[in-house]
Amino acid sequence: TRYFVDHRKVRVVGGRGGAGGHSFYSEPRKIFGGPDGGNGGDGGHVILKADQQTKSLSSVLPFYQGFHGGKGGRKNCYGANGAYVYVKVPVGTLVKEDGEVVADLTQHGEEYVAAYGGAGGKGNCFFLSNENRSPTLSTPGEPGQERVLHLELKTTAHAGLVGFPNAGKSSLLRAISRAKPAVAAYPFTTLNPHVGIVHYQDYEQVAVADIPGLIKGAHQNRGLGVTFLKHIERCRFLLYVVDLSVPQPWIQLQDLKYELQQYDRGLSERPCVVIGNKIDLAESRINLPLLKERVAERVIALSALTGDNLEELLWHLRELYDTYVKTEQSRGQSPAKW
Repeated sequence: TRYFVDHRKVRVVGGRGGAGGHSFYSEPRKIFGGPDGGNGGDGGHVILKADQQTKSLSSVLPFYQGFHGGKGGRKNCYGANGAYVYVKVPVGTLVKEDGEVVADLTQHGEEYVAAYGGAGGKGNCFFLSNENRSPTLSTPGEPGQERVLHLELKTTAHAGLVGFPNAGKSSLLRAISRAKPAVAAYPFTTLNPHVGIVHYQDYEQVAVADIPGLIKGAHQNRGLGVTFLKHIERCRFLLYVVDLSVPQPWIQLQDLKYELQQYDRGLSERPCVVIGNKIDLAESRINLPLLKERVAERVIALSALTGDNLEELLWHLRELYDTYVKTEQSRGQSPAKW
């Protein structure tokens, strides 16, 4: 079983450059042909490449090294360059070194050279001059660059389901997509983010991320803490899931917005919709009009268990997606596609 991994420490070393050749050309009737040692090949790089098919950092190993360059040969033959080592990482991977972000791979196919290979050495032919007609000097290849990087994954999805534990986020994702997150009657059932794809008839696909439940003080690393708050940063719009069966459900919405605002200022101001879940319960029907009176955002009441009113959510989800696409296109940027 491969578990979801959203952070990884990796040591990367570029390939060593090949040594320069040391030889003199000699053949019958041309004994003193001069130096003919070729240069060594360059070492291979270690390259991080964003791949849309990769969804977790679980396949990333703790150590990578580029291939070494070949040694320079006789008759001015250059050594072969070392092959590059490509490491596939998910889209949305942050690359950090000493706590500073050095790369942000947000597009499919985007590459970042994590470690450069060393330059190849010079053969004795390189040192030929009028003053030195028979050089014996050749240089070894340079070692490759060595770095220790921290990879951090922030889930890239169009919409993020935000709510307290047992609000019904996983059940809702199961109802609108083919994702199968765990569902149980105890808090913190979801320990890893899940991404479900909502398919529409015109072949558009909207990615919805199920973020593990938040609690009060999550921005202070309580509960699951900032470990999963960071996955909400990449979501273009938010779906607040509120349990209508609890007393005063609008308090949940206020607490959720407060935690997001404390974690990242402006995060709670993104386009959103409030989803009142568990409308099939009697208490929920009483609390629904009270929630609508105290909330300025649009409220969609539904039941993830019975499937009541899911169509309204899917239509509004598409409206949010279309607005996001038009906004990105007006800025001259390409919207994220699945």
